[in-house]
Amino acid sequence: MTREPVLMRVDGTRAMGWEHLARTMVFASALQRRRRPCHFLSDLQPTILAGQIKRGDNQWIPAEHPVGTPEDLEQLAREVHRIKPAAVLVDSPHGTPEYLAELANLGPMVISFDHQAEYRFASQLIVHPAMNKSVADYDVCPGTQVLAGKRYTLVRPGIRRVRLVRGQEPQLPIRVVVGFGDDPHNWTGRALDILLGMNDVARVDILARSVHPELPQWQKLAETHKGRITIATETAEMAKRISRCHFALCDANQWAYELACVGVPMLLIVQDEAQWRAAEMLEEEGAATLLGWHESVNPKTVRMAVENLIEDQSERRMMARCGRLLIDGRGPDRLVNALEIMLQAQRRTVRREAA
Repeated sequence: MTREPVLMRVDGTRAMGWEHLARTMVFASALQRRRRPCHFLSDLQPTILAGQIKRGDNQWIPAEHPVGTPEDLEQLAREVHRIKPAAVLVDSPHGTPEYLAELANLGPMVISFDHQAEYRFASQLIVHPAMNKSVADYDVCPGTQVLAGKRYTLVRPGIRRVRLVRGQEPQLPIRVVVGFGDDPHNWTGRALDILLGMNDVARVDILARSVHPELPQWQKLAETHKGRITIATETAEMAKRISRCHFALCDANQWAYELACVGVPMLLIVQDEAQWRAAEMLEEEGAATLLGWHESVNPKTVRMAVENLIEDQSERRMMARCGRLLIDGRGPDRLVNALEIMLQAQRRTVRREAA
């Protein structure tokens, strides 16, 4: 690595969830391909997540205080002076306008990953890595660039490669993928109970976070139903399961965009209010069927939706085609290109002012 690094302030904890950390790691992977090292200043729970960060040749710095606090800003300022990054990325709902303004005064470009648009941003670059907001939803300072929409959704390279081999639907028997990400209400367990009671479903593949607290219970269930249930926690394993499945039960999170990119029909159950609009858009575009809010969805509704999708092969093909047309999976590269263009413009401005 020969270029200035990017410092990322993002946490991954049981209370906050791991979605923020996961999407910044996808962006970090894209930056690595441009020879930009990444440093993660993060509170990680459990700390074994540090191994996943370092596996991608990134560095991990333990965060000592919550995002947005004066103590956290002081630690972040120390790391900025030590590392001298080209940019500082903040992915947290607790990064207040005052917090971001103080970071901007330190010198590096400030990037915000955000999917809520709840306040005025002092960042130079704002990235909305989902589909529930548009550029017009953001209140920004003059000169700020906002990147939002389907072109900037984050898809892991290991998943996107499946897009090339999944041109047609896999052969029977029916295989279903279950992937609810952080899954705060354990809809994975409920979905398994429903699918195991359906004779038409030959196999269920669980996409799970390796640190999810319910993972041991799912593993026990997989051992009990050996040969019918499998669990994938690594990207390479997930890619294999996705390439062979006929449709998925999932939330409207980052994994839903990856499934759409590959061409997997989806049945969506929303567990996070911030993902509601994204779920609606996936349905409007024909890539998914929205079953509803998690509290109002009952097993009978899920069972009927699964049965209908199993019986209607033409519907599955249409949803797969719509998903592939909606998301091409090149979002991370577009984000890196935008960052490099803005950094180059910033350097030209500095040189003119110095002259």
